[in-house]
Amino acid sequence: MGSAKYTELGSFLRSRRERIRPAEVGLPTGPRRRVPGLRREEVAQLAGASVDYYNELERGAGSQPSEQMIAALARALRLSADERDHLYHLAGRPVPVHGGAASHVHPGMSDLLQRLTSTPAQVITDLHVTLVQNPLAVALLGDQSGFRGARASFVHRWFTEPGARQLYPEADHDAQSRAFVADLRAAAARRDAKDAEASSMISTLLDTSSEFAALWAGHEVAFRRDDRKRLNHPAIGLIEVNCLSLFSEDGRQRLLWFTPAVGTDSAGLLDLLTVIGTQDIVDSAR
Repeated sequence: MGSAKYTELGSFLRSRRERIRPAEVGLPTGPRRRVPGLRREEVAQLAGASVDYYNELERGAGSQPSEQMIAALARALRLSADERDHLYHLAGRPVPVHGGAASHVHPGMSDLLQRLTSTPAQVITDLHVTLVQNPLAVALLGDQSGFRGARASFVHRWFTEPGARQLYPEADHDAQSRAFVADLRAAAARRDAKDAEASSMISTLLDTSSEFAALWAGHEVAFRRDDRKRLNHPAIGLIEVNCLSLFSEDGRQRLLWFTPAVGTDSAGLLDLLTVIGTQDIVDSAR
């Protein structure tokens, strides 16, 4: 990189790293710390980057960080919305629109997600764009970090890509479709009537999916606050879980976490996820 702006980016990253206490991000304090903040390797781990790459960023060298890397660093360093935007400006990247895959995760959601280490959990937007997942959510549902544009929304993929439905038993597809449409109508109504993101998504789905158009005409409305789901996992088979939701104050983000359904063998199956690890899954279900 090499410019004065990238040098400032490195200094900014270092200043944010040094203010965070390890316990705040679920890391042990340890007896040999020379400074109270995080080590470079710890930030790299939290952001999913290599240590060498993060070291280059703090030195103001190396290649320009991607928008996805900036979003990951903002989450790892617990940046405020203003600090996150500043980081994008320093990196010479456009600040992402609210609600997209690189949206700033609500700090409270991020903190809770860090503490949910023994159950699958993830943060999504009200339009079902996955913002961040813990390792068990990746193992259960697949890695959602690679979707961009309209495809970042699982609801969009559900109605436009048959492969998106593979984790749900076919018998459950109709019920899931109705629930997604009712939830989308509730989310769109909560947003401003001129919200381009929601209106564009709805218009596209009305044009491309006759199933969505028929359900939309029914005017059903209901937020998805909790669900009992059956998921077809490629390694552990059919697993039945409860999916619970915690909404942010403005309703734009949701923390989802998955618990075993009572009366099933799902508790043992979820335990297997810690052994199996991340699977290459065609798509995810929520």
